[in-house]
Amino acid sequence: MADSWLTAGKVRARFDDAGALEVAVDGLTTQTKYYKPLLGEFFRKTFTRVRPSWGDFDVHIEMRFTGDPPQMDLDNLAKALLDSACGAAFYDDSQVARLLVERIASDREGIWMRIARTEARTDN
Repeated sequence: MADSWLTAGKVRARFDDAGALEVAVDGLTTQTKYYKPLLGEFFRKTFTRVRPSWGDFDVHIEMRFTGDPPQMDLDNLAKALLDSACGAAFYDDSQVARLLVERIASDREGIWMRIARTEARTDN
């Protein structure tokens, strides 16, 4: 069973049943630079049970919006979120082996991110 969400302000996080870190931010802004300090402070002050580790990670990010999609560069959003996870989930964002960033229509606006250890894959 997944841990319950730990919340501080607009940010909440938990570990899911598979042990992956899930992070959600309520609300949306096109200023991607907003997210790095917001999440960085959350990891530093509130969600202190996560520690960085070595190895490869898979990261899935969803920018959820209502109405028309906002004018936001998803690559800039990904960079801000990955930078915020440095020192919390992993030591450096170069450890991200797979990255999926999506814009999704939703009934609530916000950001959702899942960080998981990379499963062993084989090339065929």
